[in-house]
Amino acid sequence: MRQLLLSILLLPFCLLGNAETNEKKATLPLRELQQQFVDLKFGMFIHFNMGTYMEEDWADPDAPLSLFNPTRLDCNQWAQAAKSAKMRYGCLTTKHHNGFCLWDTKTTDYNAVKAPLHRDVVREYVDAFHKAGLKVFLYYSILDMHHGIRPGCITEADVQMIKTQLTELFTNYGEITAVIIDGWDAPWSRISYDEVPFAEMYRLIKSLQPNCLVMDLNAAKYPTEALFYTDIKSYEQNAGQHISKETNKLPALSCLPINSSWFWKESFPTSPVKSPSLIVDENINPMNRIDCNFILNVSPNREGLIDDNTLTALRQIGKLWDDKAVQVPFLPPYDAPLIARNLSKFQTCYSSWSHDMWIMDFANDDDFTTSWTSNEQVEKPWYVVDLKRTHAFNTIVITDLKNSFDTYTLFYEKAGEWIPIPQQAQKGSVKIHRFDRTWGEKIKIEIVRSSVSPSITEFAVYDEER
Repeated sequence: MRQLLLSILLLPFCLLGNAETNEKKATLPLRELQQQFVDLKFGMFIHFNMGTYMEEDWADPDAPLSLFNPTRLDCNQWAQAAKSAKMRYGCLTTKHHNGFCLWDTKTTDYNAVKAPLHRDVVREYVDAFHKAGLKVFLYYSILDMHHGIRPGCITEADVQMIKTQLTELFTNYGEITAVIIDGWDAPWSRISYDEVPFAEMYRLIKSLQPNCLVMDLNAAKYPTEALFYTDIKSYEQNAGQHISKETNKLPALSCLPINSSWFWKESFPTSPVKSPSLIVDENINPMNRIDCNFILNVSPNREGLIDDNTLTALRQIGKLWDDKAVQVPFLPPYDAPLIARNLSKFQTCYSSWSHDMWIMDFANDDDFTTSWTSNEQVEKPWYVVDLKRTHAFNTIVITDLKNSFDTYTLFYEKAGEWIPIPQQAQKGSVKIHRFDRTWGEKIKIEIVRSSVSPSITEFAVYDEER
């Protein structure tokens, strides 16, 4: 009895101590966070937004606020559904491409609190999932058609609005384990990492929540061998992006909807969902074996509830999946993410004689489907990019998707003289060279030996913050 009374008396102080510990939570190394991410194995993507009220996933950016009115919204139901499938986290679409915000943002009246619902959906989701012992992810779209944040139209005020919205999301809702960003530097969105500066947004998120992983859904553009502008390599199966079960060496995420599309449709309650055995045997287990976390999308209906057929499937997944059957392996060696601005993109460049139409400009056009290719008659091919002025740089990345060469030398020009950059040549399709910061106006690669006519898909130069 004395021990019980003592425990009760000390409880407030223990809780206070835990709160203080949480506030001062140590910043973990990125690699440890990435390992923790793949160890989560399986989670719930929740597409719920203005698209829920339309028969197309890309909602009308001018849809009236009155349309968003989920009269039975219950985020606790979502959390319990996730637990029934043995999921470890959720990820909610806080803002999709039409620009409607599910939280109490000060940046726009186009949000759920101003709609007939008059409730902060992000708050209710975060509270429900944390209460259920689940990790919390957020989804956020850079592309915002309602507010005109689209390629070629972006102003400094738009960039500031994005910063303010991210600050709200990562300041007001407790611990966020990861954010999935969409609509940014994808072939279909075309908003570049220069128009909305990636490094600034990345550092902002990390300054607010250092242990939050930043994922950008850009797999359609970038090679699978390196982490270009993301902490986690992502694959959207519906868009034809499939992870290699033989060659993947990066922390990864693969996503798939349990229904035929991402947002709820009128046919969903009576249409078959994907087979629970397919989810377990062809997605969760094989992906977990190769350091890939699997996220299954569910679509709450217009009342704000998950349909019965989906709930049944999730329970069946939980029965079929033995979450201890597959041991996620330790992540293999790989390079840190590239997040800085590419200084060589679209800059003037020169080269030795090219093969046919594949001239030097294809090697820094920010397009991984084109390449500069050397003419086969050139014995010692070379390529130069001109930064136009003396610039600091400390990273060079050579993407050679044809694996056409592995013996080469790098140089930079200073006062008219070519000075070698002391780097060991690398094999592989993405060759990442990091070194002490130096200053130069031009950077050059000389290819010494190649198996076929040398080809450079992209030659990128960065000045990284370290």
